[in-house]
Amino acid sequence: MNKPSKLPAGHVPEKLYEARKAVHNKRIDGPFRRFKWFVMVVTLAIYYGTPWIRWDRGPYSPDQAVLIDLAGRRFYMFNIEIWPHEFYFVAGLLIMAGIGLFLITSVVGRAWCGYACPQTVWTDLFQHVDRFIDGDRNARMRLDAAPWGPQKIARRGFKWLIYLTIAFWTGGAWIMYFADAPTLVREFWAGDAAPVAYATVAVLTLTTFAMGGFMREQVCIYMCPWPRIQSAMLDEKSLLVTYKDWRGEPRGSIKKAEKNPGEYGDCIDCMQCVAVCPTGIDIREGPQIGCITCALCIDACDRVMKDIGRPRGLIDYATLEDCEREAAGEQPRPAWHVLKHPRTIAYFLIWGSLGIALLFLLGTRDHTSLTVSPDRNPPYMLMSDGSIRNSYTLKLRNMVGRPRDMEVSLEGLPGAVFWTDTISSDQAARTQTFTVKADETQVIRAYVMAPDGTAQQEFSFKVTTLDDPPESDDNETRFTSPIGE
Repeated sequence: MNKPSKLPAGHVPEKLYEARKAVHNKRIDGPFRRFKWFVMVVTLAIYYGTPWIRWDRGPYSPDQAVLIDLAGRRFYMFNIEIWPHEFYFVAGLLIMAGIGLFLITSVVGRAWCGYACPQTVWTDLFQHVDRFIDGDRNARMRLDAAPWGPQKIARRGFKWLIYLTIAFWTGGAWIMYFADAPTLVREFWAGDAAPVAYATVAVLTLTTFAMGGFMREQVCIYMCPWPRIQSAMLDEKSLLVTYKDWRGEPRGSIKKAEKNPGEYGDCIDCMQCVAVCPTGIDIREGPQIGCITCALCIDACDRVMKDIGRPRGLIDYATLEDCEREAAGEQPRPAWHVLKHPRTIAYFLIWGSLGIALLFLLGTRDHTSLTVSPDRNPPYMLMSDGSIRNSYTLKLRNMVGRPRDMEVSLEGLPGAVFWTDTISSDQAARTQTFTVKADETQVIRAYVMAPDGTAQQEFSFKVTTLDDPPESDDNETRFTSPIGE
């Protein structure tokens, strides 16, 4: 039996884990940085501001434009109101969002990750706070390396307080989507809000503070599954942030290039592409899981190329296929050429078809519905005069913001009449009228009486609104009898 070998004295085993190196990305200006500013401002404005938008739906419905009303089991978005039995609309939107992400990835790589992902947006915001408090990259690196003292403690404390404020308002904005925002804010600060509101704000404050303030690129590289999935959606025809090594290599400083013309590529190894990267990667090492396709390295490299008088595009949005063409001396195709990829067209057609289908269903749906549930125990009752009675639970849905009169009638089942808990058997008839409140479901206990000798058979309840234009719905059910069909 072989015994494990002993390590020599003083031997230090190879490290299997490397501690995180803090990323201090440098300030940069350029088209992509300005676009990131735009996306960040717009997305944060939408997130924080949407709960405060008012939308008049009449006196019987909430006036918040976007509201997930869990207590009332409704989802409101401006003029659209989704009920629980219409959850297929929400499912359709989620499917569209997923396919839309596939579409974007197949065309321009991880552009969602680079610009609009919440982790990216809040990390970007916190990095701007870093620059505001601690200065640009070199100043932050010096401060990190400095020993703890009164100045460093004060700066860190002030910066973390800003982090905490942003994180707190992030959690606070989230709960406003689930209740009337002005009312909830008053109740929250008065201590009268529901415990779940305080718990939700606490959890979201903690996660935003930790992930946006400290974990940052680690979330993108280690925690998020999307980088692993997106690799299956990219090929040589997808637009990526790409370093053109055939043009940049071998690297050499400007002085070396001047002394040895033709021996060095355009890359002067200035490391500016690494300095501005929010995840701290070196794009010159090729496509990698840490690249979120924010394109800040393009802004940095283009500025350097302009300063030294060389053509832009050493780092650029390009397909690997076009890079090969350009390396061979051919002209690269325009960026919009990627839209002709069959996979991209397929994604777009599926995405567009789903959208059109949802819009059609939304535009043609009725705002009245009826569901019927027969009693199972007992299935029927024999009355003293030989007639047969069945019991049913009816649910009348009024999906508009005003009360409506609805007429419920029996279709089929000759000679049958019905009454309810609120309508006596003396008033039994084939048709009854009910007033259903705005945006509510009225539950009705109905008793259907059929004459002696009625066999088991199918029949329907039908509901018709008494407004203009009328809407109707019917629901087929079964009348149970001791007499077979």
